[in-house]
Amino acid sequence: MNAPTSNTDTNVPAADLDAVELEIFKHLFASIAEEMGVRLMRSAYSPNIKERRDFSCALFDAQGDMIAQAAHIPVHLGSAPLSVKAVLQAFPPAAMRPGERFIVNDPFAGGTHLPDITVIAPCFVPGFDVPLFFSANRAHHADVGGITPGSLPISRHIDEEGVRIPPSRLTDTLMEEVCRQTRTPDERRGDLLAQCAAVDVGLGRLGDLAAHHGPRRLAACGAALQQYTARFVRQVIAELPDGVYRFQDVLDDDGHGQTDIAIRCTLTIKGDRASVDLRDSDDQVAGPVNAVRAIALSAVMYVFRCLAPAQIPSNSGVLLPVEVLTRPGSVVDAQYPSPVAGGNVETSQRIVDVLFGAVALALPDRAPAASCGSMNNLTLGGYDTRGGQHAQPPFAYYETLAGGAGAGPGADGGSAIHTHMTNTRNTPVEAIEHSYPFRVEAYRIRRGSGGAGAHRGGEGVVRRYVFQTAVQVTLLTERRRHAPYGLAGGEPGTPGRNVLMTADGRQRELPGKCTIALSAGDALEIHTPGGGGWGAPVPGRL
Repeated sequence: MNAPTSNTDTNVPAADLDAVELEIFKHLFASIAEEMGVRLMRSAYSPNIKERRDFSCALFDAQGDMIAQAAHIPVHLGSAPLSVKAVLQAFPPAAMRPGERFIVNDPFAGGTHLPDITVIAPCFVPGFDVPLFFSANRAHHADVGGITPGSLPISRHIDEEGVRIPPSRLTDTLMEEVCRQTRTPDERRGDLLAQCAAVDVGLGRLGDLAAHHGPRRLAACGAALQQYTARFVRQVIAELPDGVYRFQDVLDDDGHGQTDIAIRCTLTIKGDRASVDLRDSDDQVAGPVNAVRAIALSAVMYVFRCLAPAQIPSNSGVLLPVEVLTRPGSVVDAQYPSPVAGGNVETSQRIVDVLFGAVALALPDRAPAASCGSMNNLTLGGYDTRGGQHAQPPFAYYETLAGGAGAGPGADGGSAIHTHMTNTRNTPVEAIEHSYPFRVEAYRIRRGSGGAGAHRGGEGVVRRYVFQTAVQVTLLTERRRHAPYGLAGGEPGTPGRNVLMTADGRQRELPGKCTIALSAGDALEIHTPGGGGWGAPVPGRL
């Protein structure tokens, strides 16, 4: 006879599921996360969430480990378990109550950077006095305060980047306090309420599954899926030759004069275990390209998930066979009060580049060349003057731009695509021009930007904005000085460019990281990097 368990015991052993049951429960959990995403997308106020879909939804077990995710943003989902665990550390499960929601964005307490706000709801099921699951989502808010519109400034201190929310109960009072500290409080309130609506979908669907299968059975299935994923990843690691593989790459600069910031990776393979050692990376810097450890974990999780078969579940099991070593105070494990706005969006991409570079040394015919390597972040804001003197509301806009994917051993790289740690969509020109006082006058493939090779790197894009009112623009971009590398004799992709064209006809190059005031009639043109080529170029091939 099994020993009796208390109604607060959430340590449930993994269920013994056959292949069919694993597949069924994989889709059951993932479908809930996908439905949460649909609710969030349709309910949100901002084009950044509604159109670009810069959000992620996932389900977690009682310990804060991820059971399932929707196919959303890699940089969000690998780091989201730390947000749930931070809430669990601040609020013991026995102190939680049905109907409560929690919120966090503090990068030094489970977050990534301040615009990414995570909302978490505990799921209570009959027979348990503590939550057996958690429903959560993370959304990038187009403004959370700070010294520049869009809240991705070329900062020197975390407090310059916006409102910082420690793990907290989300009350109406706290929501209003957060919204008041932003430039667009109505939009922020609408997006936060959409996040709450989305986690409620997760709670309802988890409750339905628990009622149908039994809560302990459902929890055991979540544990089994994580173990199943871990077994697959161990098989992937076992296919890599044992050894030590080292690779490094650099960030262009930190926006405050420090250049060539090195990220160094030592990948050690021993049997079916891997160690990713990033401790030799450079120290944290003055500017906002520092990444917290959550970002490093997310990037490593992404790479090993890419190496695994596409059909396996995406959950915390990916990292069970992988040790990730970082050094506190380094650019990949930044400590307070370092600015971190760009660590989430730019440094995460470079961690992926160095880890894929190390993988290429172990299996030359498996890894792709470097992709664009930047999310090409554009933030801007001002006052919308289209309504005349009596209606000039503030606005804030955020967008990332696609680039070229790195070529691989079997195919050319994709063009005009968001790669690696970003998985957002394009913001439609119609949505921009309806909502904001600027136009998109050009949007095209950047021909010739992909690196040559037996397989060519993908092409970047060119996008030109013309402003109808005065705006403050911040660019947080990478791969403007150092090109995305090619592999196996392939040539590098073309670095990106940022070009200012003033209303009086002057033109000048802008640095990769800058804040600049523009006037009505000025234009900004962003040329994103192409991907690296793979294999020696074939004579005569265009």
